[in-house]
Amino acid sequence: MASVTTYDGAKIFYKESGTGPPVVFSHGWPLHADVWDAHMALVASHGFHAVAHDRRGHGRSTQTWRGNDLNTYADDLAQVIEALGLREVTLVGHSAGGSEIARYVGRHGTSRVARVVLLGSVSPQVRRTEANPLGLAPSVLDTVRESMRTRRSGFFQALTRTFFGANRPGHTVTSQEREAYWLMSMALGTKGASEGVESLFGADLTEDLRRVDVPTLVLHGDEDQIAPLEATGRRSASLVPGAALRVYPGAPHAFAGMRSYREPLGRDLLGFLRS
Repeated sequence: MASVTTYDGAKIFYKESGTGPPVVFSHGWPLHADVWDAHMALVASHGFHAVAHDRRGHGRSTQTWRGNDLNTYADDLAQVIEALGLREVTLVGHSAGGSEIARYVGRHGTSRVARVVLLGSVSPQVRRTEANPLGLAPSVLDTVRESMRTRRSGFFQALTRTFFGANRPGHTVTSQEREAYWLMSMALGTKGASEGVESLFGADLTEDLRRVDVPTLVLHGDEDQIAPLEATGRRSASLVPGAALRVYPGAPHAFAGMRSYREPLGRDLLGFLRS
């Protein structure tokens, strides 16, 4: 398997397809790079070099005892980009992947970045605070950690209902799409799962987003129950100078993993890559 060894010895698995301008995909928690397979195939078939990695602790990357935090995730991404010699990169991040690429820009700048896509991103902040009254209550984190400790498989299965809006009438997610997400979730190590979600939950990416000085597209569903549009997508778009916001009516958090949204999402992504 292809991997990049980080400064602390972790091996970060990555996969790539196609040739041309690079597009680097960052997955959400608790998934891994395979969630991007359809999108990688799409951009690779249209003249782009698609790259996706498994975040440390996830999928086929090292399940490290330390470094399961947003700063390290961003530094790992930087090392993958540098090791592969990528420049003029379009960064595409879903959910926690959006936070990862925002923190990457905050720590490493945009010297290698041409464009940014935030897709159902949990940025700028998930946790409810005085400045973020629409965020999730702090008690949610305790519930998530306890559920992962006591009923990990069942928790991840239940999470797919909220991810895909399967708890809402008229949803279009299939059982196979939900099962694929559950299988990917089960490849996440327990320590990485707990520490990673804690770091992501507590992060404030306001200043990181303000540092994004390249064309940015924010894609978000207005039925996102994990990262509600008003608390995340719309706020992220307002923080990035000149960012464009595209709202998908009725779309849940994981709409990128649904066949019913593949065509409009692919059209918007390719249009932005070619702009």
